[in-house]
Amino acid sequence: MSLDTTTDERPITDVAQLIAYFRSAERPDSAGLVGLEHEKLLFPLSGDAPVPYAGGVESVLAAFEKRGWDPFRESPTSPVIALMKGKATISLEPGGQFEFSGTPFSTAREAAAENTNHLIELREVLTSLGLRAVTLGYRPFHALTDMPWMPKTRYVLMRNTLGARGSHAHNMMLMTATGQVSLDWKSEEDCARKVMASAKISPVLVALFANSPIVEGRDAGLQSFRSRVWNDVDTARCGYPESMLDGSFSYAKYVEWALDAPMLFLRRRGQYVNPARTFRLLMTDGFEGEPATFADWIDHLSTLFPEVRIKRVLEIRAADCNNAAMTGALAAIMRGLLYDDGALNDIETLLPQLSPAKHRELHREAQKSGLNAMVGGRSLREQAVTVVAIAKRALMKIDRLDAPLLEPLEAILSEGKTPADHVLEAFKKSGPAMLKNFEI
Repeated sequence: MSLDTTTDERPITDVAQLIAYFRSAERPDSAGLVGLEHEKLLFPLSGDAPVPYAGGVESVLAAFEKRGWDPFRESPTSPVIALMKGKATISLEPGGQFEFSGTPFSTAREAAAENTNHLIELREVLTSLGLRAVTLGYRPFHALTDMPWMPKTRYVLMRNTLGARGSHAHNMMLMTATGQVSLDWKSEEDCARKVMASAKISPVLVALFANSPIVEGRDAGLQSFRSRVWNDVDTARCGYPESMLDGSFSYAKYVEWALDAPMLFLRRRGQYVNPARTFRLLMTDGFEGEPATFADWIDHLSTLFPEVRIKRVLEIRAADCNNAAMTGALAAIMRGLLYDDGALNDIETLLPQLSPAKHRELHREAQKSGLNAMVGGRSLREQAVTVVAIAKRALMKIDRLDAPLLEPLEAILSEGKTPADHVLEAFKKSGPAMLKNFEI
């Protein structure tokens, strides 16, 4: 989640400036970098209760500070809510999910290695404090009413503004954990191809990385409850903008979609306020006599949650939180698919082109049935075999040392069991004690 540090007060007067913002993020002379974000759920060593900020998460952050991480506070008297070292960041999601945002690297294996090293350090810190981290996509035990809220000001406002827009908004904020990969684009055409290809394979990613079948101590009947939660957060800012599915994506189309999403907050004079308007209305009417600024736009982009999001990088958001090896696989598969023209061509031509309605239907079926979801008479498992094979061929061409990171995905496809299947097996065998199986 964004740290809301942008202070760019240049006024925005027309849509062309917003389109230019995305154009300025192009990296035409770069082979492309890969960045990973990995959220984990915190628990006591011997229990399944949520960990509060005071005396819990606060102590974890303090321990990292002693290890050379720089603290981030919203004001000199505010509690620490994030840490920074070099280009890496540790931050908190609303329910205390512990997020590592890594350094952008030129290879997936470097990004995966940095994430693994972070997990080793995190395990050392947590063990010394009587805590542990678990890699699941949704907190499997306890209910929303049991959850603490982290002391971050934007969350205070979002609790109300987003909570009023969807029945599962608070579930998303407090209970979910994900793995994300971020990548670059060279031009508007390249961005459009990558966004639409990523949208096309998102149901495959939902199925391959499904890891959240248990909710409040019960089998939810879904492979990825985390992904299903997003269906009921806010249709104006989540899911798939139409242009990602109908072949028409452009900077302008994304900007138009973003302009009509209601704003969740606005920062003014050190305070967070509810502007009660879309960004389009902020541009035309301003707020309390002040114009919209680039800082407002950057904040607004961070509160949009489509399956594929663009800010200064392209973010793939379909995967549940998984273990270190699977998180490395996420970096590798997307590097292979998006950083090779041949792989992009294959995704565009070898996978069936569905109507937007059929694609959204497949996405929902992937949330429920995982690799057993059906599309065009084929299972999603068969489609996933094709996708992973395309990524592997691409990596063998552009950087064969990244290809071994795909092995966990190949094992899933060979066995026919997703991470969620293994979670269900562990849950049926040992109940809450299953958490031991998924510790970092």
